[in-house]
Amino acid sequence: MKIAVIGTGYVGLVTGTCFSELGNHVTCVDINEQKIKDLKNQKIPIYEPGLDVLFERNVKHGRLNFTTEIAEGVKDAKVIFLALPTPPGEDGSADLQYILKVADDLGPLLEEYAVVVDKSTVPVGTAEKVRERIAKNCKVHFDVVSNPEFLREGVAVDDFMKPDRVVVGTNSLKAISIMDALYAPLVRQGNPIVFMDEASAELTKYAANAFLATKITFMNEIANLCEKLGANVDDVRKGIGLDSRIGKRFLFAGIGYGGSCFPKDVQALAKSARDVNYDFEILNSVMDINHKQKLKLFYKMKDYFGELQGKTIAIWGLAFKPYTDDIREAPALYNIDELLAAGARVQAYDPEAMENIRKIYGDKIQLFEDEYNALEGADALLIITEWPVFRQPEFELMANNLKQKVIFDGRNLYPTQQMKDLGFTYISIGRNEINV
Repeated sequence: MKIAVIGTGYVGLVTGTCFSELGNHVTCVDINEQKIKDLKNQKIPIYEPGLDVLFERNVKHGRLNFTTEIAEGVKDAKVIFLALPTPPGEDGSADLQYILKVADDLGPLLEEYAVVVDKSTVPVGTAEKVRERIAKNCKVHFDVVSNPEFLREGVAVDDFMKPDRVVVGTNSLKAISIMDALYAPLVRQGNPIVFMDEASAELTKYAANAFLATKITFMNEIANLCEKLGANVDDVRKGIGLDSRIGKRFLFAGIGYGGSCFPKDVQALAKSARDVNYDFEILNSVMDINHKQKLKLFYKMKDYFGELQGKTIAIWGLAFKPYTDDIREAPALYNIDELLAAGARVQAYDPEAMENIRKIYGDKIQLFEDEYNALEGADALLIITEWPVFRQPEFELMANNLKQKVIFDGRNLYPTQQMKDLGFTYISIGRNEINV
């Protein structure tokens, strides 16, 4: 099948590459000339485990191509994916200008029937808006389908190739037939393709991310309560996670969620609710609590030191989660801003995200190519991202490099008794603090 993917951001590039791996001929379109030049030279602009192997193989075999010309990209395409950014506006609403601009451009370019697929996360009613904008200048029949993505950064290739489910929103039998054939190779083990109307599909993506964000936030609130009551959030997590109605996932306490999806989608769903005069109170609380949680350890550092002016704080982890270089809405950004404002020096390490951090902070913070070098002369270590490399460190080397054996752990990586035995002052989330 010939497929066009408009937009070569995170979702678009993973989508296009994975569909080409299934034997389809895919053309990815982007107006960013430098990005397309880089992609043609096999330079991938994002870090995503496993993507490089599929990318190189399918470029080599001619199944994956790139262009800045939308007319070239969509010519003869049976399915056209819109994988364009929908950044939040000041009021939290999803900005649809990029999607609607492409819809305007598509109308006169369609020469035969095609399925236009909203792959971006968009509010209810977007499919209808896209349909109207294309129809203004289109002379052939087409369908617009909502097909939200459920890709997790760091495991996106696996998520695409082995989906829990595929959600498709359309009432067109012709579009259903094409989408069913397109996704059939990915659901051979029985995971379903769920067909529904466009509005329900659009809402499904927001509802899923908002629920997961709420689950994370609830657990962080339990952790905060544990600190007040002298309980241990790790034990509480295990106790409730074994309940099949609750499950074990998304129950780890920490310093809040970040990334490109949860913050934006929770805001957009709350805004959609306000637009129909519904006060989605739980989501308003989730957003407020999450913002506070990101800075929980910053305030614990202030309490511990009394004054952060002149202190040097080492940070391990800058990406919003492991296995990605994405720093959008990352807790690290909030903590760095507050530390710098308080007069502290920051020296940091992350396996993948340092170039993106450097673009924001320049020489305002010091970045190291080795996690242990980042500790040298620091008054404390702040752990923000749970990269595997941080889970079993050389504690003796850490102790030798730090000025003070003080760790603020935003991801609860280490057993508290172990840290006590090693002589560290260890402050984590929802567990009894160990002060030596």
